[in-house]
Amino acid sequence: MAIAHTTVDAPRRAHVHPLENLSAEEIEWTSSILERHGLVTESVRFVYVGLDEPHKREVFAFEAGDAERVDRRVRVVLLDLATGAGTDIVVNLTAATVESQAVLSPDEGQAAILDEEFGLIDPIVRADAGWQEAIRARGADPDKVVFVPLSAGEYGYEEENGRRIVRTLFFLQEYPEDSCWAHPVDGLCAYVDLTAGRVIELVDEARYPIPAETGDYLDPEYRGPERTTLKAIDISQPDGPSFEVDGEIVSWQNWRFRVGFDPREGLILRQLSFADGGVDRSIIYRASIAEMVVPYGDPSPVRFWQNYFDTGEYMFARYTNSLELGCDCVGEIHYFDAVLADERGGARTIKNAICMHEEDTGILWKHTDPFSGTSETRRQRRLVISFFTTVGNYDYGFYWYLYLDGTIECEAKLSGILFTSAFRGKDYPYASEVAPGLGAPFHQHLFSARLDMAVDGTDNTVQELQVKRLPIGPDNPAGNAISYEKSPIVRESDAARNADASVGRVWHITNPTHLNRYGEPTSYVLIPEETPSLLADPASSVAARAPFTTKQLWVTQYDPRERYTAGDHPNRHPGGAGVTAYQKADRTLENTDIVLWHTFGPTHFPRPEDWPVMPVDPAKFTLKPFGFFERNPTLDVPRATSSAHCEHHRAR
Repeated sequence: MAIAHTTVDAPRRAHVHPLENLSAEEIEWTSSILERHGLVTESVRFVYVGLDEPHKREVFAFEAGDAERVDRRVRVVLLDLATGAGTDIVVNLTAATVESQAVLSPDEGQAAILDEEFGLIDPIVRADAGWQEAIRARGADPDKVVFVPLSAGEYGYEEENGRRIVRTLFFLQEYPEDSCWAHPVDGLCAYVDLTAGRVIELVDEARYPIPAETGDYLDPEYRGPERTTLKAIDISQPDGPSFEVDGEIVSWQNWRFRVGFDPREGLILRQLSFADGGVDRSIIYRASIAEMVVPYGDPSPVRFWQNYFDTGEYMFARYTNSLELGCDCVGEIHYFDAVLADERGGARTIKNAICMHEEDTGILWKHTDPFSGTSETRRQRRLVISFFTTVGNYDYGFYWYLYLDGTIECEAKLSGILFTSAFRGKDYPYASEVAPGLGAPFHQHLFSARLDMAVDGTDNTVQELQVKRLPIGPDNPAGNAISYEKSPIVRESDAARNADASVGRVWHITNPTHLNRYGEPTSYVLIPEETPSLLADPASSVAARAPFTTKQLWVTQYDPRERYTAGDHPNRHPGGAGVTAYQKADRTLENTDIVLWHTFGPTHFPRPEDWPVMPVDPAKFTLKPFGFFERNPTLDVPRATSSAHCEHHRAR
């Protein structure tokens, strides 16, 4: 029986901007086209439906008026639940045709895991007699066990070849409001074949005591009485916000950009520019979180495989929260909805998926001059564009900040609940004890930001800069000299780079064809956080499957087909895809259109203070103008005006 979309009419969007987000009508029309081509049956589900973005040259031609339209194309990944086969498809909405389709081979990976598939786990495992016996042997009630199915990774097991596998861990939930994460049923793991609908292996390592203490952080008896000493803070903008919104286009304090959203990457900023002297100067063509992986460091027989590609294996933006005023966002808020496809190919809307607002962030610049007698202060402000997604136990917020002085920041905020285990004793070196008998394995969160740069256009070159230590000598007799050295990254074969705090290493994205008044290329500088790259062994499975985690910076020449840091289909992929594969072309990176792939994120040694719910743990990177402007671009920022008037004076 086919899924019915045949009555859907073609959307009338002939002159839509090529980068505009897919509408609900376009999603429905995509489904209808696929059905007409016989690609949608009762057992087929939609894993991914997203805009297949055209090449930049097509977008530029459209914006210049040289092209009346650009064909709207949609990329679709389908999964046949009956066979486990995934199909990668491009649909041309303008022509109402299927332009390409390819069934995924095992060496290309598998389609991401569906919610419907996760829902299959409970009845499959509960029906397994070995599992029933193992649970009862631990003194637990099988009816109170919660199943946590997780992506399996790829370890070369012959019995898993060609199969659609998830691995499942177990927790106990004594009552509906109970936090199951407080009660791991450790030492037990089920390997499940989703297509065959059965447990193919049950790993019963050991029987650890199930931690008993509650983790119900909403229970007044557990958390104690709420404090009453916090006084209200009201954030108001009586004249309204300083930004303007026209559909997906935002203008704010010289900044201009498009807000995009994708079920895999989530929030996308497109065509980011800054008005300088009446001219909109481009900085970034497209910015997003293109991948993230969470590798766990517990080598136990039931946990060694734990590493999750939350964007590529789970399509993490499908779990985007609807944000609430006063809780998730405070102030004068503008919300953007997100329109996604459900697993049956219909359109669904996530209300208030993206929050945008302004924040005062302290001093912008200040000086009290003892000679002129002037005392002046200006306050900094930033525009915040954010979304939150919940993937299992963790909640991830992604925030893009635009500042008055041209600075750009991207910050990931990690919260939620630790993934727990039974604590195996003080001499077990791979986990922290966060409650009596409750462990939390050490792990990392490694994000990859894809930064399609366009600093004053697309003729860009990356220069690596670091401090230079100079010995005492004829030119440095006191030994106090400070200098720097820089070198261009000229080819992809030399474009995998590590951060180094000892020399303050940063990367300048320059435009050698666009010089400032000092004769230097205009540029933006990428300033990384100095955190560890992947800590797993270089010969490990996760290092092969997520090679982007082994360096903080990768640079490639622009190709619109190279969109995901770990490759198109990381689920069950054996490794070698993504940015390392892109770089094998060894293309030139001088004065050309380039993409930066920046790895950042924390290494987490959980604390007792992270339990039972984790205070936000932030990770970020910064892009700052460096010779992009001729002087401080915020001299025109006026004095602060508020009920607490800021007094300034100049001596006469």
